[in-house]
Amino acid sequence: MNKVILIGNLTKDPEMRQTTNGTNVCTLSLAVNRRFKDKTTGETVADFFNVIVWRQLAEICGRYLAKGRKVCVVGELQNRSYDAKDGTKRYVTEIVAEDVEFLTPRGERDASGAGDYAPQAPDGFVDIDDDALPF
Repeated sequence: MNKVILIGNLTKDPEMRQTTNGTNVCTLSLAVNRRFKDKTTGETVADFFNVIVWRQLAEICGRYLAKGRKVCVVGELQNRSYDAKDGTKRYVTEIVAEDVEFLTPRGERDASGAGDYAPQAPDGFVDIDDDALPF
């Protein structure tokens, strides 16, 4: 089984792009704090992960996330390699996201002090008031 669950903050704004056939891809950089502090400095230690998000979820992440936002990423680890321009072989480990949950509450300032978080429904979706639901 290959399953990863991470909760952390974005270290920079998401990077959106499209493949040559038009598929949306969004790259996130996530800082995840460890449970302990550094013994010598007393500061929190963080690990940094690269996250790849595909298709409609990529579009939503690219549109509504920003540096400092807290997210939960569920996905799988992927190892790959490529040949760099200098001819050396490079190896990359990244998380391919299946789900990204936005954790910074609506109306609350994010860690970077940026504006309020108030996403709008993506194209094709309609916001529904909870009171209007039949259950």
